[in-house]
Amino acid sequence: MTTSPEQAFADDWRSADIEPLGVIDIGSNSVRLVVYEGASRAATPVFNEKILCGLGRSVATTGRLGRDSVDRALAALARFHAITSVLNVKNVRAIATAAVREAADGAEFIRAAERATGVKIEILSGEKEAQLAAFGIRMGFVDPDGVAGDLGGGSLELIDITKDALNGAATLPLGGLRLIDTTGDKLERAGAVIDEALLRLPWLQNGKGRTFYAVGGTWRALAKLLMEQSSYPLRVMHGYAVPTVQAISCCETIRRAKKVSDIPFIGEISKARREVVPYGALVMEKLLRHMAPSQVVFSVFGIREGLLFSLLPEHERSKDPLLSFCEDYALLRSRSLEHARELCKWTDVIFTGNSLAETPEERRLRYAACLLSDIGWRTHPDYRGEQSLNVIAHSGLAGIDHPGRMFLALSVYFRHNGPVEDDGEHLSQNLKSAVDKRSQKRARIIGTAVRTAHMLSIGRPGVIDECPLSYEGDLLVLRLPKTYAALDGERLRRRLDSLASLLGRTPKVKVEQ
Repeated sequence: MTTSPEQAFADDWRSADIEPLGVIDIGSNSVRLVVYEGASRAATPVFNEKILCGLGRSVATTGRLGRDSVDRALAALARFHAITSVLNVKNVRAIATAAVREAADGAEFIRAAERATGVKIEILSGEKEAQLAAFGIRMGFVDPDGVAGDLGGGSLELIDITKDALNGAATLPLGGLRLIDTTGDKLERAGAVIDEALLRLPWLQNGKGRTFYAVGGTWRALAKLLMEQSSYPLRVMHGYAVPTVQAISCCETIRRAKKVSDIPFIGEISKARREVVPYGALVMEKLLRHMAPSQVVFSVFGIREGLLFSLLPEHERSKDPLLSFCEDYALLRSRSLEHARELCKWTDVIFTGNSLAETPEERRLRYAACLLSDIGWRTHPDYRGEQSLNVIAHSGLAGIDHPGRMFLALSVYFRHNGPVEDDGEHLSQNLKSAVDKRSQKRARIIGTAVRTAHMLSIGRPGVIDECPLSYEGDLLVLRLPKTYAALDGERLRRRLDSLASLLGRTPKVKVEQ
């Protein structure tokens, strides 16, 4: 049977026999298409494009969508329809938010948009929008506990979220474009508007001392400014966390700037986004002062990922997002997923019953490091450590904070480069500066253990399961059955020596006779 060009093209990026899913998000500021590899716990985008159309720019004062914005949005939607056809995406979901929901000509626009996209468009209620934002947080984090806020061009959705429940929720007319419209682009007038809206939500006080999850492009722009100000070593938005006092200080600096061009590092933000940055900063400052959370955590997972989460069966929702991603990535990029799984179990004994005993979170991160440990095997040997470190540090991981992400990157770096203390790689030094000493030591031990295992198994499954490690007094013992006795050798013993040294043990190889 002949495969069509479109199907062949789509099969190039499809990792498994799953159906790709497209999500069109018609927001008050941007119109975006994201095509995901499929509906899974480890949602992986294979295409992502947005156009800043400003549909909600004048809705508050005129009650209507701007003609130029509508024309631009419809052109973008027609292109999105063509893209989904090229990618052979048959399952496309489309949603529209505040601007379209509130505009007098919103229904007219939706009819034209449905003709352009060829799909039915759901106009989300404020309640549904908040719920999907919360689902997005559950998609991107493990056991979230705090208040999620999704700031768009037209509205701010707030919802109290815990591991298994969505609590108080509200939609407020505090989007950046709406505030520009209602205040005549006078930032000094916006403060009272924001305060009045927030004071209507007494349940926000329940966020005191918890986490505030910041969602939306304007707040991601603030995160970028925060990173620039502090010379942060990792330029990844998802999971980036800052203390509340630091976030407020940044917002104050932005608010006090006489003009947008005076904001420090504003050149790092796209020109189309800059006008709403001061308003987004003011909303965040006011919100943090009202709520008093312990920290702000930025999320790239929002209503689109929340929509994906809502489509998942319960057994898929309950999966660990980090380990799901790592297993998928290992299947795609490593020599053997089964071997990667064996490494998880083979290294268990190292961290059992001694000063290295793990917390459940540390064990989870070790398993993730083992799963990712061979993804750089196709790279030139001289660059495997550096390349793997860069890929892991900047990959689309979910369910992990930034220190954990850096720990994974360093573990796999040491797996390839060895546990040397004086390595000169600039990026690895930057990452190490942001990881505590205990985690650095664990990363070296895990990397060295994986190096030892690969010298024994040659990356193939079914070997290390029969060659266990154990502690015997002060000894670190590696047992080799007679079947694998010939694999004993100088290089294997050197790597075992390195591992034993890190553990404060004496190495011993016991070969069965």
